[in-house]
Amino acid sequence: MFKKPPVYWVTERGKQRSACDMFKVRFSNPIAQSPDSLSEMNTMTSALTITALSDVPVRHGKVRDIYDFEDRLLLVATDRISAFDFVLPTGIPDKGRVLTKISEFWFNKLDVPHHLLSMDPSDVPLPEGTDVEPFEGRSMVVRKTQVVLVECVVRGYLSGSGWKEYQKSGTVCGVELPAGLQESDKLPEPIFTPTTKADEGHDMPMTFAEVESEVGVDLARRLRDLSIDIYQRGAEYARTQGIIIADTKFEFGMDGDELLLIDEVLTPDSSRFWPEEQYEPGHGQPSFDKQFVRDWLLQSDWDRESDPPALPDEIVAKTREKYIEAYERLSQEFFKWK
Repeated sequence: MFKKPPVYWVTERGKQRSACDMFKVRFSNPIAQSPDSLSEMNTMTSALTITALSDVPVRHGKVRDIYDFEDRLLLVATDRISAFDFVLPTGIPDKGRVLTKISEFWFNKLDVPHHLLSMDPSDVPLPEGTDVEPFEGRSMVVRKTQVVLVECVVRGYLSGSGWKEYQKSGTVCGVELPAGLQESDKLPEPIFTPTTKADEGHDMPMTFAEVESEVGVDLARRLRDLSIDIYQRGAEYARTQGIIIADTKFEFGMDGDELLLIDEVLTPDSSRFWPEEQYEPGHGQPSFDKQFVRDWLLQSDWDRESDPPALPDEIVAKTREKYIEAYERLSQEFFKWK
């Protein structure tokens, strides 16, 4: 029997929170700062790190501001960026627009039931006098769903934590793999390696039996089969555009008896994107995401416990370029805000 979680819902701090807490992290978070510092941050970086709609219930995630309009939600992807479980004090200009446009591209292409209703923020009753321009290109009006409390991770290549586990045990999330694989090797078949949607701390790996126990046998199989199918079709197309999607994470929600693909889809934030022309098994791969950010933080003297440092302009610019390149390669369209 499917365990019915709460819908996306937002209340004041300290009261009921939504099951759509996509990621639970320690926030060194621009949201927690004063309005003056937020204004200064947005001006300095030309990145939209926070939004505001008066008198509309809102929850601030790592990247998205989620506004509740009763039967619909307005998901606004800001330019916030996280690394090592911290939201950084520096945003990446237009990153939210890239993520939103890539998700729109996949929602339109994949022919899978999904929650996207409109890309026009004016399709919800915004407060009178709202300046819509900052919301353009980064907003999705979506159906409200009962969120399935499983992170549907699909891996097609051996990388990241999967590679570390494989070196120790020959498995990835408990799934046995052939001997002799190298880092970044393509797997014989994509594997489904779900995780929990943790209220606190990190998401934890789940066995398929645990998924069946959490949501029921039938829904567990639908989640697995649909996740693998979407990944395979998306990865096949991306390869024709010179991008390898090494792995990804999907979110699903229920609207009555209908299973819907929700949140972001096959983006550089929810997936590993590798340039095909540079692909070489045997080591880590360059990527179309926040690699520049992670590398710079690792080389800095930041201890990954205290508040993270601001990013240099060069790192911000290079990261922005990579995100935009990923969108333009996939969609074969010019990025409007370039």
